[in-house]
Amino acid sequence: MFQKLINASVKMVQRWLPEPFIFAVILTFVAFLLAMPICRQTPLEVLDHWGHGVWNLLAFAMQMALVLVCGSTLAAAPIVKRAIRRLAALPKSPAGAIALVTAVSALCCWLNWGFGLIVGVIFAKEIARQLRGVDYRLLIASAYSGFVVWHAGLSGSIPLTMATPGDALTTATNGVLTAPVPVSHTILAWQNVLIVIAVTVAIVVVNALMHPSKNALTIDPALLVDEPTPQTPVPSTPAEHLEASRIITAIIALLGLGYLVMNLAFRHGAFDLGSVILLFLFLGLLLHGTPIAYVRAFSKAVSGAAGIILQFPFYAGIMGIITGVGASGLSLGEVVSNGCVAISNAHTYPLLTFLCAAVLNLFVPSGGGHWAIQAPIMFSAGAELGVAPGLTGIAIAWGDAWTNLIQPFWAIPALAIAKLNAKDIMGFCLIDLLVTGLIISAGLLLWTL
Repeated sequence: MFQKLINASVKMVQRWLPEPFIFAVILTFVAFLLAMPICRQTPLEVLDHWGHGVWNLLAFAMQMALVLVCGSTLAAAPIVKRAIRRLAALPKSPAGAIALVTAVSALCCWLNWGFGLIVGVIFAKEIARQLRGVDYRLLIASAYSGFVVWHAGLSGSIPLTMATPGDALTTATNGVLTAPVPVSHTILAWQNVLIVIAVTVAIVVVNALMHPSKNALTIDPALLVDEPTPQTPVPSTPAEHLEASRIITAIIALLGLGYLVMNLAFRHGAFDLGSVILLFLFLGLLLHGTPIAYVRAFSKAVSGAAGIILQFPFYAGIMGIITGVGASGLSLGEVVSNGCVAISNAHTYPLLTFLCAAVLNLFVPSGGGHWAIQAPIMFSAGAELGVAPGLTGIAIAWGDAWTNLIQPFWAIPALAIAKLNAKDIMGFCLIDLLVTGLIISAGLLLWTL
C-alpha cells in the first residue's frame, strides 16, 4: 500500500511539475490573477506592484547566494571531501544508505543550509558511486529532504533577523520588537530542538521505507565522476608565489575568524546571517590552504547559484504583488495573514501562522520575503494574543521551511550537481511533506500548553 502511494506521488509529479523557472512564472500569473479580485486592484495597479518589486530583494539575494556559494566551497575542501568519501563507505544496504544521507543532510542543513544542501548531494553521489542497487532519485531526494530543518537551524534567516539589533527590527514589526530576540528563544529553544529531532527521525525512517524492494532506478557510477581538479603549476613568478601562499590564507582566515570570536564572545554580537557567511568564508579559506585553490573552488561553486540569481527577481516581483497596496487599501499578503489572525486564539495562533507562512512560501520562497510580508501583521497580532515573539518567529520560519519540500526553487543547486530534474525527486518529497507537516503542527500546538 505504501509503495503504491509513493508510485502514485512520483507519477503525478513527473506529469505535472514544470521546470523551476516555469514554476516561478506560473506563480507570477497566479498571484497577478488573485490580487485583482481579492484586493480589488486594477491590472495596472498589480503590474505596477510587480515591476516595483522585482529589484527589492537584491541585497537578500546576494546574501543567499553567498551563503550557498561559501557553503558549497567549504564542502569542496579536500579534507571535507575525504571525510565524505570515508563516510560513504559505511552503509551496506540501500535503505541504510538512504537513512544515512537523510541524517547527514538534516544535521548539516541545521548548521548551515548552503553547506548542508551541497554536502548532502555530494555525499549522496559518493554513495551512488560506491554502493550498487540504491535508487538514485530517492538518494538525491533524501539529501534534499534534510533541507526542511533549515529555517529552524543556525542559518535560518528569520530567527537570525530577529536576533539582529537595529531600528529595522522595530520598523519591520510595527514597533512590537524594540530589542533583539536571542536565538535561545527561537532556534535553541528546547521546544524547537525537540521538533527538529522529531522531524529528522521521521524523514530518516520514511525515506528508508520508501526505497523500492525491486526495480530501483540506479545509475552508472561512471556517470558520476567529477571533473578532475586542474593541477596548480609550481610557482615561478612573484605573483604565482602570492597566489599559492598558505601564509596569506592563514593570516586572512585567522583575522576573519578572530573577528567573529571577538564579536560574538566578547561584544555579545548577534549570530546573524552575516556571521554565518563570514564563518564559512574564512573556514573555507583555511581548509583550502591557498588563495588560488579557494578562488577556483569558489568559481566552480558559483554556477550552483545561477538559479537563485535568475529566479529571485521573479519571486521579488511576486512579493511586490503580495505586499502591494492599491486604491482599495488592501494587499494580498495582508488579506491572507489577517484571515489566519481572525480565526486564531492564543493556542492555535502558532499553528495557523505556520500554515499561512507555508502557503505564502510557495509564492515567495524567501525568509526575507516572508519577513517583509508577515512581520508587520503577525508580531502585532501575536502580542495581542499573548504569544511570545520567539514562538511567532519560529512558526513563520517552520512554514517557510516546510513547503520547500515541494517548492523546487531551493533544489536547483542540488539538482545541478546531481544532474537530475526537479520532477525526479519531488514525488518522494511530497510524502515527506505530509509526514513532517503533522509533526510540526503537533509540536507548535504543544508549545503553547
